[in-house]
Amino acid sequence: MARHIDADVLLYEREIFRKAFEEYDAIVAVFATGIVVRDIAPLIQNKWKDPAVVVVDSNLNFAISLLGGHHGANELVRRIAEIGAIPVITTATEVHNRNSVEGIAKALGCDIVNKDSTRQVNCSLLEQDVEVLEIKGPKIVVVGDDVSVLKKEKAENR
Repeated sequence: MARHIDADVLLYEREIFRKAFEEYDAIVAVFATGIVVRDIAPLIQNKWKDPAVVVVDSNLNFAISLLGGHHGANELVRRIAEIGAIPVITTATEVHNRNSVEGIAKALGCDIVNKDSTRQVNCSLLEQDVEVLEIKGPKIVVVGDDVSVLKKEKAENR
């Protein structure tokens, strides 16, 4: 599995999840879900800082997107599914085959400026298509809490 997803392999030790949270953007743990939940619970800060976390059982039956679904975990479980695991994804937009603000931002090569807006906009995306507008400046844009603002990443960051 590590070769398939191009991942480092870390062997379990007492502080392994703390180390992984500090050094990696994504973690695939081949453990029981309960162990992972108990070990990462004190480390969790928020969806914008935490790494994506996927749990895979030792028989490669299931790959569970546990934390950071919109931030890489859902994509990882799909890649692991290519070698036989059943992907378990519970993020509402994905379950209903809808786009998310995070997915749209990634596809467009953008950063989300007002991250707090994503919850409300993602809820709207579940019920309807939400128009994506590109505004070229110079302009001043004033938006409400139910508008996600995406800013193009600089060319050197792509």
